[in-house]
Amino acid sequence: MTFESLGLPEPVTRALADAGYDAPTTVQTAAIPPAIAGADLMVAAATGSGKTASFMLPALRRILAARGDATKRREKGSVYGPRVLVLTPTRELAIQIAKAAETYGRHVPGLRVATVVGGVPYGAQLKALRGPLDILISTPGRLLDHLQTGKAELGHVEMLVLDEADRMLDMGFIDDIRTIADHVPATRQTLMYSATFVGNVGHLARSLLRDPQKVEVASHTDTHANIEQRLHWADNSAHKNALLDHILTQRELEQALVFTSTQRDADWLADRLADMGHHVASLHGGHPQGRRNRVLQGLRDGRLKILVATDVAARGIDVRTISHVINYGLPMKPEDYVHRIGRTGRAGVNGLAITLAERMDSGMIRRIQQFTTQSMPVTTIAGLEPKVQAPKMHAPSSRPPGHAPRRGDARRPFEHRGNDAPAHAGARGNPFDRALPARDERRAPAWEERRAPARPGPSSFKPRGKPAQRPRPGGFSR
Repeated sequence: MTFESLGLPEPVTRALADAGYDAPTTVQTAAIPPAIAGADLMVAAATGSGKTASFMLPALRRILAARGDATKRREKGSVYGPRVLVLTPTRELAIQIAKAAETYGRHVPGLRVATVVGGVPYGAQLKALRGPLDILISTPGRLLDHLQTGKAELGHVEMLVLDEADRMLDMGFIDDIRTIADHVPATRQTLMYSATFVGNVGHLARSLLRDPQKVEVASHTDTHANIEQRLHWADNSAHKNALLDHILTQRELEQALVFTSTQRDADWLADRLADMGHHVASLHGGHPQGRRNRVLQGLRDGRLKILVATDVAARGIDVRTISHVINYGLPMKPEDYVHRIGRTGRAGVNGLAITLAERMDSGMIRRIQQFTTQSMPVTTIAGLEPKVQAPKMHAPSSRPPGHAPRRGDARRPFEHRGNDAPAHAGARGNPFDRALPARDERRAPAWEERRAPARPGPSSFKPRGKPAQRPRPGGFSR
């Protein structure tokens, strides 16, 4: 199949040919025709699958069609706002989408694309909002600021796109999204892209979309054929650092993206690697936009070999030369693991995703494996083998997410087990794997032995003495 057969106009197909795109991807083939027909879409697609083009190409076709419609001509000097509005969770992703729009629309005469994101001075954004505008890519928070001050006009939006809607909800933008949608005409076309449509994302989709068509090209349970996953167990932080140092010195490593859990860890780890002689920089939401742009440009130019980033900052990083993704700190949610490893192995190139975990991380490892229904192969490095016995990991269930477990299915990672706990669970084992004593073997607290009167009365309000304090070492007591 070719892009011409999808019904795209000649200026768009010519720009795609100039950019070197020969044939549409699976998500583009499935989403572009119904989007051109004007249908609302719920699209579940993995990162790196070409989903940006799947909504940007129909948007460009709509812009060209509007310019040929005499009833939609715009008078010079009036503020009409954008025809296409794209909401994204992060600044990096917004900038990436804007560059894609300029690439695909390079042969569209007078195409005006603007980004409205946080961390950027208001002056340039206000100027872009007042001028002729075709496509606006924005983060919800900053766009809401302009709406509240009356500087943003959304009354002529014909297409609304919510990219990575699940991430925007995780970041607490659900109320902002609903407010922005209320300012957009009800006759709009809405396209929603998300890794999953369960829970709050599904409720939001049902409230914003009209008779949507579902396009599911890839889900979180799909195997990443071109991404090799490895799991290294570390005894402690020193052992984890030794494993990281060994991996970063491998010859096959071209560029590495190292994930941390917090901004503080990202800065600390980047400083540590820089002291060792690596070309490294950190990237997180606490940095100003100018610095973040310079860091990403250095990564694309190859001047940076290692980027240490948090989950929020890594959204929108599309660098094909990233050969390794290393989870130095585990994500807060299993869904973020799928987005993390999707930063490598892009455009058909093979990638390697490595997770460094300590014993206390076993609960999250179980949750990730249950979410993806895949196991992480445990790997060791000669001379850096762990000395502590690795936690016992059960095979992930192949049952679909949200399905009620059958009797006898494996329990959740944080659910206490009874007498069927593993035999090796001892004093140094995982506390969630220890057997709990039966109820009658536990001593009831003193307050449970005293029964309250059947009805509130004076005896219910008699002061009770303080419980006896247990002496602490050094003579201190609580």
